Amino acid sequence: MNRLPEALLLDALGTLVALEPPAPRLRRALSSGFGISVSESDAKRAIAAEIAYYRSHLDEGRDEATLAGLRRACAQAMGGALPSEARERLDPEACVSLLLRSLEFSAFEDVRPSLRDLRDRGLRLVVVSNWDVSLTDVLRRLDLTCLLDGVVTSAGAGARKPEAAIFKRALHLAHAAPSRAAHVGDSLVEDVEGARGAGIEAILLRRDGSSGPPGVKTIPSLADLPAAIEDQPPVAEP
Repeated sequence: MNRLPEALLLDALGTLVALEPPAPRLRRALSSGFGISVSESDAKRAIAAEIAYYRSHLDEGRDEATLAGLRRACAQAMGGALPSEARERLDPEACVSLLLRSLEFSAFEDVRPSLRDLRDRGLRLVVVSNWDVSLTDVLRRLDLTCLLDGVVTSAGAGARKPEAAIFKRALHLAHAAPSRAAHVGDSLVEDVEGARGAGIEAILLRRDGSSGPPGVKTIPSLADLPAAIEDQPPVAEP
């Protein structure tokens, strides 16, 4: 008889949620709010600067106060990469507003039905993500928290994927041993190597349908998860 694990850990960005293209949103916000026109390449350069800063500092957003500070710093990085005529007309508060208006997340179409199906099968579902503490609010706005048993962020855990510590935090929340859990995500290093390093079976999500590396179980959709996690071979605990 096929047997499912007790818990499933899930990555967030690229697995459950997508970031809508932020550069067009930034251009619209600049135009509608400030009458400032920038080129597509200028907007992309500003967003790239913000993303680079955020990725290096996202763990600093541990609570409401530090999250506000992180957003101000990210907005400063974004504003500093805009053309000089735009920078001269934007104060720090305006840059934060522009940043938040540029960031919009959506849930992939397969997420809600797949999470409901997995819960119906008795699995406990915990998100494990390199994100600041605002991830819970993002998932709540997308009506996903009601389908989850917990959310672990790197900012809250004090450890980033692929470190084993963040996975162990999620396992504790899911009340599951590593050998009775599986993890799915779209990154070979953060998700596959990270999960395996914590003794958890790893599944790679490739939404473009491409093949994963040899020896890595790969699926194109979360709808394929039940079949992928049945009768998982045991993983040696580290």
